[in-house]
Amino acid sequence: MTSKGETAPTRVARETIETLDPRVLESLVGRSLFLTSDWSFPQIETLARVAGVFQQLDRARVRTPLFPEELFLSLFFDSSTRTRSSWAGAAARLGASPAIFDGTSTQVAHGETAAETGAMLGMNAHALGIRHDLILGEGNRFMREAHGGIARYLEEIGDERVVPLVNLQCDVDHPTQSLADLRRLQEIFSDGPEGKTIAVSWAYSPSYAKPLSVPQGLITLLPRFGMNVRLAAPPGYDLLPQCLDDAARFAEEGGGTFVRCDSMDEAFDGADVVYPKSWGPMDLMLERVEANRAGDRGALDRIEAAALERNRGFTDWICDERRMGLTRDGAARYMHCLPADIGAEVSPGVMDRFRTDVAREANHKVYVIMAMLAVAKEPRLVARLAEFTEGAVER
Repeated sequence: MTSKGETAPTRVARETIETLDPRVLESLVGRSLFLTSDWSFPQIETLARVAGVFQQLDRARVRTPLFPEELFLSLFFDSSTRTRSSWAGAAARLGASPAIFDGTSTQVAHGETAAETGAMLGMNAHALGIRHDLILGEGNRFMREAHGGIARYLEEIGDERVVPLVNLQCDVDHPTQSLADLRRLQEIFSDGPEGKTIAVSWAYSPSYAKPLSVPQGLITLLPRFGMNVRLAAPPGYDLLPQCLDDAARFAEEGGGTFVRCDSMDEAFDGADVVYPKSWGPMDLMLERVEANRAGDRGALDRIEAAALERNRGFTDWICDERRMGLTRDGAARYMHCLPADIGAEVSPGVMDRFRTDVAREANHKVYVIMAMLAVAKEPRLVARLAEFTEGAVER
């Protein structure tokens, strides 16, 4: 029963808080999120529930200043709009101050190690987010080494601060995005995403050779929630073998399925959701690793040009009205991490139809980041969240 003066979002938040397992939350205190595959299903499910609580409280305009006067730093080695703004929005809603740095402004290019960078940032910060996604084999490793530097520094000086690291996109995974996608799917399907079919398909892009992490994040997360995931790509656009293996394993464990399709049409046929997204060809992405290691700017430019030329062989891989008509009753939901290449990845008509939907999808990232930081930093999270719902202190 809704108490006097309690709004519907606050009631939903309170009811969700009551379902949180304290033992699972306890296992997350002090944890950083490098890959969703690092966490157990109960941990990921709990994180999604906490994100939902923050969303409902925000909708009710209830303040949630868990970490007043703290500093949340983030470091971006690649461009970003939605993730940067989500990091800032999450920090502000949690009562902290965000600070966002460009990776080129650090001393990494001058030889500073990831561990040294982490230690330096950890001296002043209470949380750290990093985006490092363009070079295979480097981004996730950099994050783990940076966090190791933070941990060693704090241990050596006897500082008990918890400074979690949040993966804001690496070469392997984009956890804040895939979890935001999960939350949107849970919102779209009132009975949950279990049993629904999603087509994760390569799509043509003329802009740049995009990272592999978004499709890899989707195929390794969504089967755990019982979804039937179809992956489609032209020849040569493989994903990392470990991610493909994890997708199959998680499908078996989670009750979903994971299949690979030879065409976009095959993936879209009867699908409930479509997620057409470009990524770079594997062989050229691997060549980029060596060129980057050698610091060969000319080679990197040639590899990028070769990747775009390769893409041009598959301009017909576009999410358009005809392909949307192949989906279940022609009514599938279109999803994308944004920005989409309109006229290439997706037709203008399809994007116009789903423009508000994809904006709502992106907005979930704020609450996912809030949840990641809250479960890692607040050991009394259930009690604190309950206090916010009871006090219902509005902004």
